[in-house]
Order: sequence, then structure tokens, then C-alpha cells
Amino acid sequence: MAGIISREARAAKGEPERNVVTRDPERTRRAILAAATAEFAAHGYGGASVNAVAERAGINKRMLYHYYGNKQDLFLVVLEEAYADIRSSERRLSLTDLEPLEAMRRLVLFTWRYYLDNPAFISLLNTENLYEAQHLRRSENIRALHSPLVDTLDALLRRGVAAGVFRAGVDPVHLYISIASLGFFYLSNAHTLSTIFGRDLRAAAALEERGEHIVEVILGYLRPDTLRPDTDRKEA
Repeated sequence: MAGIISREARAAKGEPERNVVTRDPERTRRAILAAATAEFAAHGYGGASVNAVAERAGINKRMLYHYYGNKQDLFLVVLEEAYADIRSSERRLSLTDLEPLEAMRRLVLFTWRYYLDNPAFISLLNTENLYEAQHLRRSENIRALHSPLVDTLDALLRRGVAAGVFRAGVDPVHLYISIASLGFFYLSNAHTLSTIFGRDLRAAAALEERGEHIVEVILGYLRPDTLRPDTDRKEA
């Protein structure tokens, strides 16, 4: 029995459990996607290895190709699944059931905390931007996936205007990009920014403070008494 490694021993060594998903197609797909997400997030598209994905998933490479075609197709599915996860998580916030200010605050904090809890998401998006979205442009689903988010934000803004708590004329797409960027840039550049400013921007207190700062910035922008730049010029 010297040449046989038990299931328990493999688990203790962090090695994948082989051939445990081959008879369950859906489980196999999930195992491949989880392994591919980890591999692409750790090494980027160029550095990721299909062999490593198969090893992580505990399957052979031929089976991986059977389910997902090639490396490009696999990466696209990983990206689509990453976006689908954050969009489905947003829907569970039930923003339409909340007062506008509370709904906006919840969305902003959710976005920030999602980035903190899912660092792979940031890594995957950074990688795809290096490739100028060449994989994502092939997606037939990505725009439809994001349309409900834009519609929800637009309805939320309209409710806020009607309630007198948001200013009119805010573009929901620009608003979401601002919400996302205030957290995304901070985390993507935390190491360099920490070095430049001599502060540990990844410390728990700093992250908590940053979340509240993002909320204040967004709600301050939406405040109805905020004047637009062109209004300032006309009154000057």
C-alpha cells in the first residue's frame, strides 16, 4: 500500500481529490469554475495554466476541454460568472423595498464589502482590462446581465428625487461607476498607496473608515442642494 495516498492524506496536503466529480456533470462544472477562478485570479490570463486548473479541479485536461472548450472560453465563463455573482447578490439587497437614502447607503456599503470579501473579482477585472476587454466583448450575456442594475438605480434615483432627498439629472451609469471606482481603485492600489503615504490602508480600521468615506462622498454628491459646475459658473 506504499504507493497509495489516502483521501484524508491528500486533503491534509491540500491536494485535489481526483475523479470525485466525473460522474456528476454539474458538480464537475462547478469544480472547474472554482479552480479556474482561483488560477486566473492568482496568475492572470497569461500566467494561468489549463493543466493547473485541471489539477486544482481534480480532473484530467481532456474533461476540462469537453466542458469549456479552450482557455479563452474558460476565462470568459469565469468573467461572466464573476459578474453574475455580484449582480445576483445586489438583487438580494431588495433596494426597491427601502427608502431611497437607506437603499443607496446599503448599495454603496455592499459594493465596498463585496470587493473586500471577493479579492478574486478585482484580480479578474484587472486582468481583463489589461486585455482591453477582448474576452468580455465576445460575451452574449454581459449587457443583459447589467441592464437590471441600471434600471434599479434609475428607479432608485427617481424615487429619491420625488422624496426630495436626491438631486435630479443624475446618470445611473455614471453614478454606479463612481460607487465602484471609489472602492476598486483603493483596493487595487492599496500597496502602492500605503507605501506612498506611510499608512497601512489595509488595516481593519482603515477599511472601515474608507467604507464610510465612500458613503459620504456618494450621498454628498446626490444631495439636492449640491450645485452643478455650470450653475456655479452662471452665478459667479
